[in-house]
Amino acid sequence: MTNLPPSSSNSSPGGHTSAGFERLHEKIQRWVWDQGWTDLRDIQELAISPILDGGRDVIIAAATAGGKTEAAFLPICSRVIEQPSGSVRALYVSPLKALINDQFDRLDRLCERLEIPVHRWHGDVSASHKQQVISDPAGILLITPESLEALFVLRGTAIAKLFSSLDFVVVDELHSFIGSERGQQLQSLLSRLELVLRRRVPRIALSATLGDMELATEFLRPGRALPCEILVSSESKQEVRLQIRGYRVKPADPAAQHDGARVDPLDDAAVPMIGAHLFEVLRSKDNLIFANSRRNVEIYGDHLRRLCEQARVPNEFWPHHGSLSKELRDHAESVLKDPSLPASVVCTTTLEMGIDIGSVASIAQVGVPPSVAGLRQRLGRSGRRGEPSILRIYIEEPDLESDSPPQDQLRAELVEAIAMVRLLMAKWCEPPNVGALHLSTLVQQVLSLIAQYGGAKAVEAWRILCRDGAFPAVTEEVFVKLLRELGRHDLVIQSSEGTLLLGVKGESIVNNYRFYTAFVTPEEYHLVSGGRELGTLPISHPLSDGSYIIFAGQRWRVISVDVERRIVDLEPSPAGRAPRFTGGGAGVHERVRQEMRAVYESADVPPFLDPNARALLQEGREAYARYRLKQVPLIEYATNVALFCWAGDRVLDTLLVQLRDHDLPVERDGVAVIVNDISADALIPHLRALAAQGPADAAELADTVANKLVEKHHIFLSEELLSIDFASSRLDSEGAWQAIVRVVA
Repeated sequence: MTNLPPSSSNSSPGGHTSAGFERLHEKIQRWVWDQGWTDLRDIQELAISPILDGGRDVIIAAATAGGKTEAAFLPICSRVIEQPSGSVRALYVSPLKALINDQFDRLDRLCERLEIPVHRWHGDVSASHKQQVISDPAGILLITPESLEALFVLRGTAIAKLFSSLDFVVVDELHSFIGSERGQQLQSLLSRLELVLRRRVPRIALSATLGDMELATEFLRPGRALPCEILVSSESKQEVRLQIRGYRVKPADPAAQHDGARVDPLDDAAVPMIGAHLFEVLRSKDNLIFANSRRNVEIYGDHLRRLCEQARVPNEFWPHHGSLSKELRDHAESVLKDPSLPASVVCTTTLEMGIDIGSVASIAQVGVPPSVAGLRQRLGRSGRRGEPSILRIYIEEPDLESDSPPQDQLRAELVEAIAMVRLLMAKWCEPPNVGALHLSTLVQQVLSLIAQYGGAKAVEAWRILCRDGAFPAVTEEVFVKLLRELGRHDLVIQSSEGTLLLGVKGESIVNNYRFYTAFVTPEEYHLVSGGRELGTLPISHPLSDGSYIIFAGQRWRVISVDVERRIVDLEPSPAGRAPRFTGGGAGVHERVRQEMRAVYESADVPPFLDPNARALLQEGREAYARYRLKQVPLIEYATNVALFCWAGDRVLDTLLVQLRDHDLPVERDGVAVIVNDISADALIPHLRALAAQGPADAAELADTVANKLVEKHHIFLSEELLSIDFASSRLDSEGAWQAIVRVVA
């Protein structure tokens, strides 16, 4: 027989004094007792009063599987249980449909006995169930930003009734939205929701990965019209076991790439070595293997499956990425959840967030992690149920030869991985770029706003979306230019009395289900030389005719960039052996590069390195000292100069464009900007001239960049607006100027 909670004392399940537990509804207390909990977790105890008191936003930060969902919904349900129907009372927004399905199962078990309806709303939910919610709104609604957008567009007149008594908005995985187009969309939708309701609704954010809490608070509610309570779990983390493994790889021979052979950007030599260790240590347990790209997922997934076949054992390795069918993704998730089947899933970011996949023994990261925030989130996927968190990072570095460039000698990929681990241990992660305009998402929100109300005045649209909304950096002047472009493309028209209406093309776009997403999956450029395709590559750095890129161990000169067809025409550039370093991807923060420098200048050897990684680190430090990089930012090699200013990617990309504007043959190579066919003495005058000019006009610099069509609705922007938007998100002219001043000082 189930024991009931005491009715006359402030007691938590274990009998300890708990003012928070006493404030929960009696039926909630009974549910907690029925779970066999001996105590509420600290974050659950902390969240009760701020949520029940209302009138404020709340950020709940705790480790993965740290009880965040219950921390939010135990007090939310205590409020909702008094009046569960008549309106949606709590709106839960998640970045993933799969996470919604998991949370639905958890909340449904809690709310079933409380008689609180729980509803899912996303693309896989039937139209009849959605109509039921519209007809009889009640309880808790779990939704994605895209489906919330569809509600505004298709059922704009129903929003007021649907959410008339809304008490809470819960944003899960807050970190995944910060600084992204999807985040801007969510900010705008929540602002528009409060405009319809004519009141502010407390927002509760859940996240396992937050760095700067002030930035997180500002993102949750720009302008901070409500006070925000920040709650961070103090419960001790489980033991963390970490290893970085180093691998020496013989570079591909560029001379062997002839006769129409397809150039392969991945060194095949690394796959068998790394794959052999993955196969050895991961079999018979559940694990996640993050491979950084869909292509690498397929390569390692196939290699590991073939190793199982060769060993005559059942396959335990499954791929998981966004391009796979839902059926295949579901199968990979199901084998992870099945305790009777050991399974390791090779994935991209698709399993980085909090989908309930059961207990995972360890995490493997192949290559440099994309960010410190992502690394922290991935580590949090392991070590559940009191077991240690285990993370293995696999880094490949090229064998050095007599003509190996400085970047390879520095072992920069390994050092970047070490720097990220050090920052992870220091509890730092990347802040968003607060100055980005996000004009592509603003285009979407303008069309959505017009569809919601059937029309809108231009000044009202600017006030709702920009002055008081999620795009405060967009001035009236820029907004008017944007509207003119939308009119030129027949996305909007203006009535005789000045009301903005959807044009013919605008109607067609808004009525397509693809409209609801603010983001677009980054397309890869086809690299072509002499009429044959060399391969495909996501182009993350600014390109223009005459610029240089590195691909498959070769240096290439860009002849032309066809942005619409996504084709880059290349010709070989005879500039010696090309560096191999690629880094952790676009968007590396300056703090990471500064931490790399600290690693080079330290004598400490991290205990988490394997013997090969320790040897590679020593080689990198010796090269750093030999080139005197602590004192000298320029290194001459062959006929080139490498510029090291240890800045983030936005600064390096700005330097790239500025030097190219001086008609210098330049390219990006991870930690450095490379100027070809020049000496340091000849480069210095160019740098001094840039220093004397002061910070450049970022929009004017962006004018020279060819590949600015990055976001979904950029195709509707003029060249001027594209340059303004690109400059705000991808360039840092002030930071670049300061870096140049330091170099020539």
